[in-house]
Amino acid sequence: MRFWGKLLGFIFGFMLSKHIFGALLGMWLGHRFDKGVGLDFDSINEENEANRQAAFFYTTFSVMGHLAKAKGRVTEHEIRFATAYMDKLGLKAELRQQAQDAFREGKMAGFPLKERLTKFKRSCRARADLMLMFIEIQIQVAFADGSLDPAEREVLHTIARHLGFSAKDLDKLLEMIIAGESFHQQGSSNRPPSKQLLNDAYKVLGVSESAETGEVKKAYKKLMAQHHPDKLVAKGLPPEMMEVAKQKTQDIQAAYDLINKHRK
Repeated sequence: MRFWGKLLGFIFGFMLSKHIFGALLGMWLGHRFDKGVGLDFDSINEENEANRQAAFFYTTFSVMGHLAKAKGRVTEHEIRFATAYMDKLGLKAELRQQAQDAFREGKMAGFPLKERLTKFKRSCRARADLMLMFIEIQIQVAFADGSLDPAEREVLHTIARHLGFSAKDLDKLLEMIIAGESFHQQGSSNRPPSKQLLNDAYKVLGVSESAETGEVKKAYKKLMAQHHPDKLVAKGLPPEMMEVAKQKTQDIQAAYDLINKHRK
């Protein structure tokens, strides 16, 4: 159903006439516009959303390939990570082929990283939460072998800088992601919570152990809002990547629960 013409007609009619009758006239004209030659804004919005999701998907795997090649060659660790990541997302047939093609393109010499990042940021409309998720994925790639090479760090700084994140932001993200991987692995075991697990929980939330309870809660709420799967998908995260956001929110929730339990 088309209604944009009626809505805009009502608003402009009222603005021009300062009277309800002018607004109604504008709404009637807008109705004629909707019925006749009006644009289907709903379809346009759906198309834009699909384009954003496609851009996120392809840029993620192409930059992933570029980052994996940063040290000069792609190691077995990076290949296994990329394959496992595709498995984690449940990519099959055409989508998996697209991801593999993008990864291979990223490995090629002369890959235009800065140009791709600029286009990606434009397609995201500078939505910080979407770009945050993108950087977090790339950090996980860089740490696929358990260490961070200087060349990989340089690529990560380039990514962060072009997406509007400072070096300080990146360093904090690095600490949070590393702690998050450790927390997730320890949290999935049947062993009793350790001191290290608690330390990682604080780092997952990006706060210190000496932080006030209110500060911890504020950090938790901010992170949960930034990684909310439904909100991210609505803003341009491919539906196939929703599970990644879900796991992230589960780790954030688990870290917050552990801290609260310990403080009580």
